[in-house]
Amino acid sequence: MALFATTEVSEGTELAIPKSHSRVWRRFTRNRLAVAGLVVIAAFIAMAVFAPIIAPYAPNASHFSQAFQPPSSRHWLGTDDLGRDILSRIMYGARESLLSAVLIVALGLVVGLPVGLAAGYYGGMVDDVLMRLVDAGLAFPGLVLAMAMAWILGPSLSHAIIAIGIVTIPQFARITRGQVLDVKGHQYVEASQCLGASPWRIMFRHILVNAATPIVVVATLNIGNALLSVASLSFLGLGPPPPTPNWGAMLQTGSQYLTNAPWMSFFPGAAIFLAVLGFNTFGDGIRDVFDPNH
Repeated sequence: MALFATTEVSEGTELAIPKSHSRVWRRFTRNRLAVAGLVVIAAFIAMAVFAPIIAPYAPNASHFSQAFQPPSSRHWLGTDDLGRDILSRIMYGARESLLSAVLIVALGLVVGLPVGLAAGYYGGMVDDVLMRLVDAGLAFPGLVLAMAMAWILGPSLSHAIIAIGIVTIPQFARITRGQVLDVKGHQYVEASQCLGASPWRIMFRHILVNAATPIVVVATLNIGNALLSVASLSFLGLGPPPPTPNWGAMLQTGSQYLTNAPWMSFFPGAAIFLAVLGFNTFGDGIRDVFDPNH
């Protein structure tokens, strides 16, 4: 299971910025898959936010007499080996899954952006040192590196977020550096330098603003990949400990009862699949909006 999917937005890619909000929306709505992805994302966000209100049962309420109940009018998605309602656990699991994915991408951005900005703007020795560190991070398989760090830190959701977030840093540093190299030669950057603006002011107030579009696209695509990565670590026992409702942990538990209770694996797996698909198709739609070739 790959930690991060390959995207078509690569280092140095230049994307066009539509001039009006209406044009952006028209270009986006022409992509029906992207609109469907947005609807799926909105549905999962609503489910996560309103889980305490709409969930039919408490996520950790065990009823051993109702264990392994198939989907029915009482338990729409069935129950697990402890008699817990699977639908309720999926709803509460959405809160952790979506929040952890956003935090992972945020960690990659917070650290990777300054590294890429400094490497691209200063160049020379600074660029060589920082990019060699980035290359070293990219040399390791992402999932293996995240597993090793999560195992060292111990099984918990916060440790999984840190482990996967560290793995995302080189990717954001690389794409940021490429955009800075493309933008920093423009005349408005040279004018700011002549006026005596500080390097960090130039980087954040002038260069980053005009190089942000591809970074936003990559960040959107990576939310789905980060969600899949958290589920992978949880499936391997490196996520939050029981009885915390978590999609990956639910999938791992259900894999032990595939013959007698296949719904225990099917529905958490379907939630992971739909959420990742929603973010990926939505990210593709954003990329197409700013791609001058579309």
